[in-house]
Amino acid sequence: MRRLVVLLVVALVGVTLYGASGRAGGLRVNGATISGATMRAELNAIAQSPTLQCYLSALSGVPETPGAGGATLSAAGVAAWSDARVQGLTIANYVTTTLHHTPSAAEMRAARLSFEGELTQQVSAHSLTCPGTAAQALDAMTPEMRHGELVDWAASLYLEAKLNSTVPLTTPALESYFLAHQSNYDTLCVSIAVVSPASVGAFEAAAKGGASIATLAHSFSLDATSAKHGGAYGCYSPLTSSYAAIRGDVAGEALNHFAATPQYVNLSGTTYALFVAVTKRTPTPFNEAEPLVLVDARSQNASSANTVEKSLEYQAAVYVDPALGRWGLDTTGPRVFAPALPSTSSVLSPASLQSTPATYH
Repeated sequence: MRRLVVLLVVALVGVTLYGASGRAGGLRVNGATISGATMRAELNAIAQSPTLQCYLSALSGVPETPGAGGATLSAAGVAAWSDARVQGLTIANYVTTTLHHTPSAAEMRAARLSFEGELTQQVSAHSLTCPGTAAQALDAMTPEMRHGELVDWAASLYLEAKLNSTVPLTTPALESYFLAHQSNYDTLCVSIAVVSPASVGAFEAAAKGGASIATLAHSFSLDATSAKHGGAYGCYSPLTSSYAAIRGDVAGEALNHFAATPQYVNLSGTTYALFVAVTKRTPTPFNEAEPLVLVDARSQNASSANTVEKSLEYQAAVYVDPALGRWGLDTTGPRVFAPALPSTSSVLSPASLQSTPATYH
């Protein structure tokens, strides 16, 4: 979906939930508007519901954390929700005005099921434990907020279905996708070597000299359990929860060779170099790989939709009330940034800025 690109998770200490100004202008994208009053109500609903906070945090990758006082959110949380609403307005406005499509009642029902599924999936992907269900998170929204979010989500589904790069989420289409990327779902047997930074040079020299994985693990690895088995760490199928991470660690690597560049991991406060190698690949049948194939297809669809959505945002006329954030560019494209605080070197009495920022209701 349109919000799967996970941004850097930041948590700024509490500032305003929205702002004290009665003249707050909310959000505008081309001809579509969310009023300041509506945004205040939406942010208040998020601030009041830990369930909604948790699920939205998983969806955006930015924690919807409480601010400095009661009934407030952090600046990062406010900006993240504002950015999500700008994205939704952008897509819904395009689908309505350019594609001339308005979601039907059936599409709205499907959008709710899809949105709940996406929330649940993202909570699992981020290893969060949220109070309540995705359905309860939606029920914690105000009626206007929930309707607007589902309209935006329905528009996203409609736009996504129109893209040539979209993989239909049907069994035949997923099987075709699997056959075109079959090696991505091999069951992987891996070996590891956990090496102290001081020994990395000697390890790499021995590897270049032709030492086997087992010899390298016996000679250098500090992980006693795997080292005594020649570095063997285990075999992982697509049904394994850690498979996607392991697959990424060994992507493009030849069999029975440690990766030339290690990962660096922190264990008990000490940094070590982690070398990983694939020792065996076994083809996996589609029926076993299907859950991960579905995840990958959704990810590809989301990436395609996100590219289109960012292109639409580049072209859109966007206004974001300064109390909500700043509309600007980063390496991923246009988005809403948290409001900037003044520099302590350019204001009177800078010492007053060292304490916790004030919170307004």
